[in-house]
Amino acid sequence: MDIAALSVALSQSALAQNVHMSLTKTALDTAEQSAGQLIDMMQAPHPVSGHNIDLKG
Repeated sequence: MDIAALSVALSQSALAQNVHMSLTKTALDTAEQSAGQLIDMMQAPHPVSGHNIDLKG
C-alpha cells in the first residue's frame, strides 16, 4: 500500500470515528434531557388529586 492510499484510509477512519462520537454524544444528550423531563413529571403533583370529597361514604 502506498503512502497516499494509507493517508486517505487513515483520514477516513478518523472522520468515521469523529462522526460516531458526535452521534453518540447527541444520543446521550437526548437521553439525559428525556430522563430529566420524566423525573420532573414524576415529581409534579396530580392535577386533580385532592379536589374531590366523597360524601356518600
